[in-house]
Amino acid sequence: MVGKVLLLLVLLTTPIAAEAQQAGKVYRVGILSVEAAPSGEDVATSPLRAALRDLGWIAGQNMVLERRYAGGRPDRLPALAADLVRLKVDVIVTFLNHETLAAKRATASIPIVMLLGIYPEQAGLVVSLARPGGNVTGTSVGPVTGGKYLELLKEAVPRLTRVAFLWDPTFPGIANTAFQEELGVEVRKLGLTLASIEIQRSEDIEQALARIATERPGALWVLPIGPLGANTRQVIDFAAKHQLPTIFPSRYFVAVGGLMSYGYDREHLAKRTAAHIDRILKGAKPADLPVEQASKFELVINLKTAKALGLTIPPSLLQRADQVIE
Repeated sequence: MVGKVLLLLVLLTTPIAAEAQQAGKVYRVGILSVEAAPSGEDVATSPLRAALRDLGWIAGQNMVLERRYAGGRPDRLPALAADLVRLKVDVIVTFLNHETLAAKRATASIPIVMLLGIYPEQAGLVVSLARPGGNVTGTSVGPVTGGKYLELLKEAVPRLTRVAFLWDPTFPGIANTAFQEELGVEVRKLGLTLASIEIQRSEDIEQALARIATERPGALWVLPIGPLGANTRQVIDFAAKHQLPTIFPSRYFVAVGGLMSYGYDREHLAKRTAAHIDRILKGAKPADLPVEQASKFELVINLKTAKALGLTIPPSLLQRADQVIE
C-alpha cells in the first residue's frame, strides 16, 4: 500500500516539477548581424529588446542574448552562424537576407526569425509568406519602392536631374527580381538619370565615393544592404562634405546626419518580430507562423542637414513628414 501511495505521489508531482523547470528555464536567443559590434547602445537590437521585455522576456533573467557581429563582412556570417548553432541557441534572430541565408544554411532545426526580410520568397528563405514551410519566419519590408524614394528626392530638390544609387546587386532576393527593370521605368517617368553604383565589398566604397566626387550627381539614394550596412556613416560624412542630399530606408540614418528616409517603422517591425519569437519560445513552429509584411511606413526629414546643405524643404513635403529633426 505504501509503495502504491509513493508511486501515485511521483506521478502527480512529476508534471508539476517539469512545468516548474520549464518556467524557470533561461532561453538563449542568438543575434546574427553583418554590422560591426556597437560601441555604445545597440540600435539594431534595442527596439527588439524593448518589445521582448514588454512580452516578459528580460535579458539576464529568463533570456540570454548571444550576439555575433560580422563587422561589415558578409563572408564571416557562415562561421558566426555555425557558432550560434554549436551553442544550441533556442532561436536565431537575423536582420537582412545575408544573415538569414547564412543561418538557414547552418541549421535546418533551430528556428530563425528575420526582422527585415527583402523579397524573402525570391531569396529562397521561405516557400511563401503565408506558409513559410521551413525553420524561417518573421517580418518582411516588402518590395523596395524605388519610385517613392526618387519622387521624394525630386520633391526636395526640384531641379534634380541625376541621382547616384548605391547598392549591392548581389544581395539575395534583389538579384532575383525584376527590380532593375521596374526601376528603369520609374526613373524615365520622373525625367531623371540614375547612376547605378555597385558596392559588393567594403573595399568598393572608397572607389564608389571617388566616382561620385568626380561625376557630381545631384543626390544620393543609399540602400544600406551588404557591405554598406556597416559603412553607411562613411557615406553620410562624404555626402555632408560634398553637399549632397541623401535618402535612406530607415530613420536611423537620418538621425545620424542623412537628409531623408522613407521606409518601415522599425519599432512596429520589432514588436511583430518579438511576437514571433515569443510564440516560438512557447512552442510554436516557424513553418506555422506566416511572414508578416510591414504595414506602417514613415517619412523622416532632418532640417539641420537641409540647412547645412543650403536646401529649403518645400512646406508640402514637411507637412507629410512623420518626424522632422530640427
